[in-house]
Amino acid sequence: MRAIAALAVLSVSAFALPASGQSGSSLGMVEGSVCPDNSHAIFHACALEAARTATPPSTPEGRPDFSGYWLRRAWAFESLEAHPVTPDDFGGPSAVVDPVDGLVPMQDWAVEQSRINAEQYLHHNAACILAGPAGTMYMTSRFQFIQDATHLVMVGEQLTTHPYRIIPLDGRPHIGDIPMWNGDPRGRWEGDTLVVETRNQNAKYMLDQRGRFITDEARIVERFTLIEDDTIHYQATFDDPNVYTRPFTIAFAFRRNVPEIWEEACFETNADPMRLYRANGYRVYPGITGEQAREMKAAWEAAQ
Repeated sequence: MRAIAALAVLSVSAFALPASGQSGSSLGMVEGSVCPDNSHAIFHACALEAARTATPPSTPEGRPDFSGYWLRRAWAFESLEAHPVTPDDFGGPSAVVDPVDGLVPMQDWAVEQSRINAEQYLHHNAACILAGPAGTMYMTSRFQFIQDATHLVMVGEQLTTHPYRIIPLDGRPHIGDIPMWNGDPRGRWEGDTLVVETRNQNAKYMLDQRGRFITDEARIVERFTLIEDDTIHYQATFDDPNVYTRPFTIAFAFRRNVPEIWEEACFETNADPMRLYRANGYRVYPGITGEQAREMKAAWEAAQ
């Protein structure tokens, strides 16, 4: 029976960390786009240049208008790094664009902890639990963006429960110290780029199916830039000195998609599959606080 649970797509124990430098499947090309290649590093470099001369559609307030239906072009939820096609993975190039080697700059103790996470815990999607602010963007496939002068609302489908986000754009301060699954986002404009900073993570989700993680002290900054009418350049920077040797950034494309999203029947606890997982010894990932991370690092270093 344990083998049955291990074969479940959303049980991270079925995955091993890939060797660095492995490449995966192509993410395809978009004919007619100013940046046609969906491969993350190639797209990122092109999009940075294209943004210099872009004239995106605008709202009545003169801001870039992200309204519409969008499809993300990334398999980063499987692994942030390059990974091959397997029976459980679509495969793909690294979503990490900084550092330029495409590798996640994890501290040594955290590399080992990621392996433990992947062996002992279910990925949060298996339990229909939220994926965090940036995780929602690459674990959910299709989105509808709804925008006015004060908010950007994102409604999505697939791979996570309730994949929606509400991002204030009106300059209100962050709330107090209240940890939340999707944190406490605030958006601001830097020219034609929407910058979203999220605080108050509860960090009870993994970043990918390889068990990579953040703590509740992490800071996540996302950047949304329309480089043409039908393409968004998305970037997310993760800064958590408890886990990583330096901040790192992922990037990928959103392409305008057909005007329809479906509701995926996914709900908290996912009762029937969860009974199977628990009967075979798996638990939902509990998260790691900043204080716990420092204690775990100290214990790991003392044992070396």
